[in-house]
Amino acid sequence: MHDDLIAPFDFAILKSPEEMDQEKAGLLKDLKPFFRFDREFTKTQREELINYFDTKWKTKYVGNDKLENKRARNLHAVLSIFDSVMNTGVIENHSTIEGKSKNFEINIVNDNVLRVEPLGDLFTIQQADKYIRKVLPAYENIDEPLMLNVLEHVLSQNVKYDAATSEKEKLGIISKVSPSRGLVQTNERIISRGELVSAEKFQVLESLRIDYENRLGSSFKLTGIVIGQIILLAISMAALFLFLMFFRAELFGETRQIVFLLLLIQTMVIITSLVVRFNPQYVYLIPVCLIPIIVSVFNDSRLALFSHLITIIITGFLVPNSYEYVFLQLFAGIVTILSTVRLERRSQFFFTSLVIFLTYSLIYTGMTLIKEGSLEDLNYTNYLLFAGSAFLTMFSYPLIFIFEKIFGMITNVTLLELSNTNNKLLRELALKAPGTFQHSMQMANLAEEAIHEIGGNPLLVRTGAWYHDIGKIDDPLYFVENQSTGVNPHDDLTYEESAEIIVDHVLRGVEKAKKYNLPEQIIDFIRTHHGTRKAEYFYKMAQKDNPDEEVDIDTYSYPGPAPFSKETAVLMMADTVEAASRSLKKPDEEAIDKLVESVINNQIASHQFDNADVTLRDIRKIKSVFKKKLMNIYHLRIEYPK
Repeated sequence: MHDDLIAPFDFAILKSPEEMDQEKAGLLKDLKPFFRFDREFTKTQREELINYFDTKWKTKYVGNDKLENKRARNLHAVLSIFDSVMNTGVIENHSTIEGKSKNFEINIVNDNVLRVEPLGDLFTIQQADKYIRKVLPAYENIDEPLMLNVLEHVLSQNVKYDAATSEKEKLGIISKVSPSRGLVQTNERIISRGELVSAEKFQVLESLRIDYENRLGSSFKLTGIVIGQIILLAISMAALFLFLMFFRAELFGETRQIVFLLLLIQTMVIITSLVVRFNPQYVYLIPVCLIPIIVSVFNDSRLALFSHLITIIITGFLVPNSYEYVFLQLFAGIVTILSTVRLERRSQFFFTSLVIFLTYSLIYTGMTLIKEGSLEDLNYTNYLLFAGSAFLTMFSYPLIFIFEKIFGMITNVTLLELSNTNNKLLRELALKAPGTFQHSMQMANLAEEAIHEIGGNPLLVRTGAWYHDIGKIDDPLYFVENQSTGVNPHDDLTYEESAEIIVDHVLRGVEKAKKYNLPEQIIDFIRTHHGTRKAEYFYKMAQKDNPDEEVDIDTYSYPGPAPFSKETAVLMMADTVEAASRSLKKPDEEAIDKLVESVINNQIASHQFDNADVTLRDIRKIKSVFKKKLMNIYHLRIEYPK
């Protein structure tokens, strides 16, 4: 599809790796390996033979000095056979001669003298042993078993493979192979538009690429290329930061979130760079769709799409066929985000992987049809790469868990696990503080409905509602919702002691949450559900009973902090409204309306929502939701006939 390619300078046509290997193999097939005759070792073994012979002879013929002549005759025989075998040479077993015929020639170096001998002229260790057994009977009046034992004890290989000399000779032969097989001159046409790229043409193009890169390596142009890459990378990163600044301002100020995004993008770029450098054909095996899955799980689909777009634009600079790569990855990422919009079950990861594979396959098939007009040139290996990439995206689940722990973030999958009422901590709450458990259920419904109305994370606020009062588990009877026997332990305490117990349930809840490794986002609901308000009942009673004394307000105040998000603000409202509604003697529409207005207006007046991202319009909607829900909870039934 490109214009005619004209040679910009003279360059050599390099041989392909296959051609080089074939030519080297042709030259090396006649290479005679080098072996070295170890004369020093042979001398040592001969001395060992004499010593061993003396030991064995004295052991067998101890105290018999009349056999000296026989001893000399046996020693002469054994030395004669040893010299015959070892001077001929016992060759070491080595891969270079394995399976070779007797006529295969090798180089033998003996005292810096080189001679060429066929393998058949040397002994192997087995052949030497057979030779000894064959010639021993030819000697008369010798102790044949003793001589055989002595010879087999010292028999060893004294013609050993000379790796250094063999490798030097091999390198010398290889160095004679020319890496090129022709020359392309300046302004010569290399390939024309529309011309088929044959294997020979490809090698010419590859030679031009290598020569061009070598020239750049020692040229000022390399600096220009690096500057260009920096500019393009800077623009890509600037686009990401501008998106965060204008559309995700709450994330832009969080270093943790910025590091998280940059780490994901940088890791994918590094992986792509390494794959392209070492084996570009596996570029479609890279699980690029991990980025949109992980980002969408922790944030939202818009940020996931933008992060994915920045990633494939940057990696598109590195890969071959950039347009096809970007087109393919863009739509695969879009489909991935659509399939994980509401990620609430682990099984969705399998469905997403299947969707990714189908998207890759369909787009690749369509691209092939556009270019070729038929499916004859489909590369079926690509489908295996697509399947591998889709499979690797399933590792997003363990990666999400790891990122949750490293960056202290939370996902809907974790929230679903925490909101399961069979959870150990929730079971303990239900058993020890059943009234508090029921209160948590009711306020969870209120808070979830309200956050749906104003926009936020319903699952987060619901889970926070389940755990907000776990500090009451240890002393449940001090809280009115758990007092079913009519006995109130506060009757035996001072107002200060009662207030201390009530206020401390927040701190005890935080401690218990940390003990059970609850995420910080859930612990925030425990810290903030009373904000910086007071234990009103005991505070007012203390003022009433001690009108002439100044009551220490700090004793009756919750430690805070005040709510700082939509979710924590809604939970505080739901908590107070639900608890207060239980005291209504006649829960009709008018009473509920007054209750909701009074409770939430008091919270506003005490500046509990100053740090939360809620508007007066949001609060008006929240009030409306609470009123409707409470009317449904306390609706009056008709009286059935007796």
